[in-house]
Amino acid sequence: MPYLRLAVLIPAAFALLAAAPFEQIIPVPGFADFLTIDGNSVWVTNKGRVERWSRRGKLATVSMRHPCGTMALTADALWVADCDDKTLSRIDRRTARIITVIATGIAAADGEMNVVAGARSVWLASAASGLISRIDPALGRVNARITVAPGSNYLAFGHGALWAVSASKNLIQKIDPATNRVIGQTRLGRQPGFLVAGEGAVWVQEQADGTVARVDPARVTVSGRIKIDTSLNYGDIDTGGGKIWLRTTARQSLVVIDATTLAIRARLGAVTGSGAVRYTPTGVWTSAHDRQSLSWWPDPARLSP
Repeated sequence: MPYLRLAVLIPAAFALLAAAPFEQIIPVPGFADFLTIDGNSVWVTNKGRVERWSRRGKLATVSMRHPCGTMALTADALWVADCDDKTLSRIDRRTARIITVIATGIAAADGEMNVVAGARSVWLASAASGLISRIDPALGRVNARITVAPGSNYLAFGHGALWAVSASKNLIQKIDPATNRVIGQTRLGRQPGFLVAGEGAVWVQEQADGTVARVDPARVTVSGRIKIDTSLNYGDIDTGGGKIWLRTTARQSLVVIDATTLAIRARLGAVTGSGAVRYTPTGVWTSAHDRQSLSWWPDPARLSP
């Protein structure tokens, strides 16, 4: 009987070990924060610089005064806002050199903002009063300015539109890139922030409520909501593989939500303060600036069965 029990327990133990999520922690000195995927590597904002990292180590460094907010990637360039200069820099992805600096203005002095790409343009909030700049990446200049609600620092592009969230007005706005006009809007919960367009909807962190709202992109209405924690306190959000990937600041590092049922599928990692998250089919990247590190979570399907 003891041998039989051992024969049963050993395979069970190996199965449990195989099912456990694995987090590869990569030390990144400084203040590793916002992330953008570039193939098998990731760009990360840091103190006085933007860096490109792989799982094996640092690949490149680009010096800037104060890189801030999420970054956008186009065919040949990385686009990064500078909160000190109130400019937008175009960085050559191959040579890791700044090619163009564009005077745009920056709406968010604290760096809580997004630079996004879509409709052959790069977009960022350039005035706290409510102004979004549309940049032609080929010409390297602003070719339109769009009036939106004050405090619309948070942007995403998807479902054929630009989406802008105002934290101060608790509002999400849909902008038509063909006309550069707001064509729909709806109210959100308290202190909405980072958002992402994907998995059939637009998903918004409602930070003061500790919830994530699902917005119908056609009707511009809230079609669902999931409670995560008492509050979210910044963090980040991404989509992929039928899931919503939420970087959190309380109880855990990462929460995985089923995009169809809105059920929480997993809570992963230790509490590490704020940071960012980006999904790829082979793994998920997170940052933790308080821990001065990046993390790689391989095999997303195993992370959230």
